[in-house]
Amino acid sequence: MSACSAPGSPAASSTTSAPPTPVIFDLDGTLVDSEPNYFEAGRRLLAGYGVTDFTWERHARFIGIGTRETLEILAREYGIDAPVEELLAVKNRVYLELARAHTEVFPEMRELVALLAAGGHPMAVASGSSRAAIEAVLAGTGLDALLTTLVSAEEVPRGKPEPDVFLEAARRMGVAPGACVVLEDAAPGALAAHRAGMRCIAVPYLAETAGDPAFAAAGLLFEGGRREFTARAAYAWLGRPEPAG
Repeated sequence: MSACSAPGSPAASSTTSAPPTPVIFDLDGTLVDSEPNYFEAGRRLLAGYGVTDFTWERHARFIGIGTRETLEILAREYGIDAPVEELLAVKNRVYLELARAHTEVFPEMRELVALLAAGGHPMAVASGSSRAAIEAVLAGTGLDALLTTLVSAEEVPRGKPEPDVFLEAARRMGVAPGACVVLEDAAPGALAAHRAGMRCIAVPYLAETAGDPAFAAAGLLFEGGRREFTARAAYAWLGRPEPAG
């Protein structure tokens, strides 16, 4: 784990009198392990257009990039002559079927959400997924009870690595972007947080990407990814004591 905040930094100098830090979660690969479902949805979609060599390795290139942008690139690469709206509709339909059947929440992330809720921290989810997908996953995992401010890349002009989803999340929470901390698993999201002027806790979904330059600006980087991440370490970094009980 690499903590880049110094003793005089905002995180380290926070006191109990400071307002609770607003926290924005990426969804896929950060809060929940939805990437297997996205890979399978993409594989089935492409198979319908005669593509039989779409592997996990090819899918991994798009982790952290919005669904629309991903499909635009894949359509060009595979020469698929179909409107992106049509591709998006099919992939979202298949993904929702898979997501409703099973989506795993990372246990330490569930604990962090509970800690933040108990501490009165404003929270939001800002994701490259469709709003329908975000709502389905949160409802299916029970996280919708605590995470009610949602922003989909469909609702802003530009997806990650542009900062639009994070800036919109801050606006909807009624807080200044610079007050927010983002949790991200992918380099495009970490870059988007930086461009939004927000601090970032980075938990790389693929540990081998921890050296990506986009993670260099993260205030807290768990280089080992999910194997290293703990809710209490992340909560402590926010500069506030853990809630009692």
